[in-house]
Amino acid sequence: MRQILTVANKEFHDGLRNRWLISITLIFALLSIGLTYFGAAASGAVGVASLSTTVASLASLAVFLIPLIALLLSYDSFVGEQESGTLLLLLTYPISKSQLLLGKFIGQGSIIALATVLGFGSSAVLLYFQLGDIEVLTSFSIFIFSAILLGLSFTAISYLISLSVSEKSKAAGFALITWFLFALAFDLALLALLVGVEDGISQNGLTQLMMLNPADIFRLVNLSGLDSSDVNGALAVAINASLSQAQLFTALIAWVALPLTIAIFIFKRKTL
Repeated sequence: MRQILTVANKEFHDGLRNRWLISITLIFALLSIGLTYFGAAASGAVGVASLSTTVASLASLAVFLIPLIALLLSYDSFVGEQESGTLLLLLTYPISKSQLLLGKFIGQGSIIALATVLGFGSSAVLLYFQLGDIEVLTSFSIFIFSAILLGLSFTAISYLISLSVSEKSKAAGFALITWFLFALAFDLALLALLVGVEDGISQNGLTQLMMLNPADIFRLVNLSGLDSSDVNGALAVAINASLSQAQLFTALIAWVALPLTIAIFIFKRKTL
């Protein structure tokens, strides 16, 4: 465990030196506060909108931003160090491959988690003082925790990419393709399926398909308690699905654990 924490501490401080934490936090804070404060702009007013509208807007922002940042932060975690020769050097120390991978995951995951808490937490504070409703804190706790899990899931996916290619440039390309598929193309395909299938897709069938995308699970976690009029597309059909919030969280955690487990397996078998 000591080796894992040592690697995690190194990765976290590397992130601080590269100003990743400051940059991500500022991006999250500026965009989330902007969406929160100008949430009522569509109705011609300046000020915060309702809690449900704000959460729906922030979820739409996070589902594009967090996966992209997680992938960009960690796509070169292994292939980059392999190209520079530092990966072989690290493995000469008394540390196993699984300990090295888990240490990197904890360190880089901590950067995403802290940036998410500070960035989106600023919106929670603003909304709480404006609305004075304790439900704000509850909803944002769920939102921030699920956003962290979303970031961790794409960090684990980026490790799969980094361990499966031989060049850093290829890892960057596959990372961007992965973001495009999960953040954009998947929902467009679901929408095309809804429109194109003659008899339509059942609500449960659509929800099961959405379990194949951690970004959609994240949105379902945060929008399941909202009125379906706040959302549209495939989400509007699945919003009242029978899955509970606990089941959705379990599915999101599985999207962290499964890619991470596969990444460890690949790394152990990989010859350097």
